[in-house]
Amino acid sequence: MPKLIASRRPTTRPLLVAFSALTFAVAPAAAQDVARMDQVIRASSEANAFSGSILIARDGEILLDRGYGLANREWNIPNDGDTKFRLGSLTKQFTAVAILLLNEQGRVDLDAPIKTWLPEAPPTWDGVTVRHLLSHTSGMPDFTRADDYEALKTRPATSASLIARFRDRPLDFQPGERFAYSNSGYILLSAIIEVASGQSYADFVTANLLQPLDMNDSGYDRHDVILARRASGYAPTAHGVANADYVDMSIPMGGGGLYSTTHDLLKWEQGLFGGRLLNPQSMSALTTPVRNNYAMGLVVTRADGRKLIWHNGAIEGFNTYMAYDPTDRTAVIVLGNLNGEGPDKIGVDLVTLTRGGTVTLASERPSIVVAPEVLQSYVGVYELAPTFAITLSIVDGRLMAQATGQQAFPLTAEAADAFFLTVVDARITFTRDAAGAVQGLVLHQGGREMPGRRR
Repeated sequence: MPKLIASRRPTTRPLLVAFSALTFAVAPAAAQDVARMDQVIRASSEANAFSGSILIARDGEILLDRGYGLANREWNIPNDGDTKFRLGSLTKQFTAVAILLLNEQGRVDLDAPIKTWLPEAPPTWDGVTVRHLLSHTSGMPDFTRADDYEALKTRPATSASLIARFRDRPLDFQPGERFAYSNSGYILLSAIIEVASGQSYADFVTANLLQPLDMNDSGYDRHDVILARRASGYAPTAHGVANADYVDMSIPMGGGGLYSTTHDLLKWEQGLFGGRLLNPQSMSALTTPVRNNYAMGLVVTRADGRKLIWHNGAIEGFNTYMAYDPTDRTAVIVLGNLNGEGPDKIGVDLVTLTRGGTVTLASERPSIVVAPEVLQSYVGVYELAPTFAITLSIVDGRLMAQATGQQAFPLTAEAADAFFLTVVDARITFTRDAAGAVQGLVLHQGGREMPGRRR
């Protein structure tokens, strides 16, 4: 299973840093090339880096609507546009819209203290407002990063029991002082929705967001319900693909508990940005960045004069990415049922292609020949994190890279001290000290740069 990148526990936390600063190369008059889009997706799918369903639409016209890989590997059932996937943190925009709808109804004041609806909140939360929670500027400690999360994620929970996990922990910073992504904040927002509306989170979202848009293949996921066309979730391991870890779906709530299809999410994008759910003032609040390009349940970035409104998500067995370009009303929806960087990378590449840009696959990069003695100079172990290292060795005259717990992959040279992998979309560049000796490397993968020092 191609992987290489340092493994992370799947949570509802998206890779916001990796993509918030990306720019997209745009060719002004380039025609849409659906065949190229499909080729880019298949390169990832055939490398076992992506399995899922993808939909791309512009101004109501569907450009691409296809499934890749299997919804269920044990029964050999393929993915398609009606396959239901867990959304992970794509759920957060639904939660934000629900709060803004309650605000329009006069039942939630965005700038009121959260104690208004949660009177049992500790004194340390006195300065935390609803707006802080929506924009991840509350300082609320993220319970999914706690040491006991893995042990507790399989146990059913309620709003009260989830809040109890972090209510006595100090804030990471004073409200409004800075940005820090926190699933705890969206647990609190879920509780506020329930108190303000008198309904469960699932019932309120279904009645006020999903049903008005005819999103009949979407809802709050529960493991005990028989749900037709639900995808199974998978995770890569050193020995191949395995069934993903179990997480009780009472835990993610408004931070990551919904499921949907690419077809239904197109209805969401068209309905939300078509003004069918919120008034213009609320839409402006939803899509206006507060800090670190984060607005309310959505990331908003600009490149080459164009705005992109997006988010991604990760939960056990599933990774997702969804972006909307209001300039030409283009929606890119990527739902995956194999944990990894695939949906994020594919999503960014597809946005590039829809804007007329170009994408170069790893298999298309030029290569050069490197002398054996130069290859030998790279051999060694490079530590990128306390539990993650890349070992470089030479096998049958080829430089090989082996990450912790993974198989070895061959490297191909594209320039001096610069190599790439063809089985996974990643590059490695080497750094040297003042004397010219190799002292470290940088792994370039999934829009991130991860340096590692030679041991």
